Amino acid sequence: MKTNNHITLRVWGDFACFTRPEMKVERVSYPVMTPSAARGILEAVFWEPQMFYLIDTIRVVKKGRWFSFRRNEVIKVISLDSARTWMREPDKVTPIQAGGGADDGTQRNMLALQDVEYLITAEVRTTPLANRPEDRLEKYLDEIERRARQGKCFHRPGLGMREFAADFEWVDGDPDAVLASRATELGHSPEQFNEDLGLMLYDVFDPRERAHGFRWLRPEETAAQERNFETSLAGLKKGEQTKRRKAFAANPPRWTGKLVKPQPAFFHARIEKSKLDCHPDRVQILTPTTGGN
Repeated sequence: MKTNNHITLRVWGDFACFTRPEMKVERVSYPVMTPSAARGILEAVFWEPQMFYLIDTIRVVKKGRWFSFRRNEVIKVISLDSARTWMREPDKVTPIQAGGGADDGTQRNMLALQDVEYLITAEVRTTPLANRPEDRLEKYLDEIERRARQGKCFHRPGLGMREFAADFEWVDGDPDAVLASRATELGHSPEQFNEDLGLMLYDVFDPRERAHGFRWLRPEETAAQERNFETSLAGLKKGEQTKRRKAFAANPPRWTGKLVKPQPAFFHARIEKSKLDCHPDRVQILTPTTGGN
């Protein structure tokens, strides 16, 4: 559904795991989808640096059933330096060994969800990077709808984890009406789910920081930056020009916007009448540095 700058997608899947960050070893899922997972699904369908999503509401159609299983996981990661070495000289890199009792792998339990379905309603906003005439909010809303209707995505969205693939479809009409219709099909009340979930992970990026946007410079912008830099050197002594050119070459401008570092943000989650309110203007978001919004 698309009304003003709000959209709604229906997502569902066989398995889901929205991992609680306080569980250090074994994966344990939250009982419902987190706003972070919802944002990830929407960005898999469509995203550009000139726009961003604010998750408004997650409606719980099917809460799912708990189940647990054990699987092999890799406990090591390959470094960027090792990857570069592998591209040059593959024989000098030792691959990560996993499975079959290898030292780099281990077995871990997972408490996850089975057979889930949600309605994700999100607000679409533009960032300050939307400074060209073609960077209109209406363009992005139409593009999101077109891709969702056709089932297109940049990568297959997942329900908390990449291996738990999510199916999705565009929702026409009022999401409350769609929730009621699906509840009738499933034989339960549309207001069945009510639960105080306590402290839940909101996102690994503060949504207020993401509003600034981030993107890499286009080639013509990089060339313009270099020309402006050379112009700024006019009138300086040769030695100073050489010094500044070396500093510029060592750290040339490559991006615009705001570089946002990952920082966990939490909120008090409550499911009321099968709805999880997530909009940052209506819920209090807590971060380690701010303690709240």
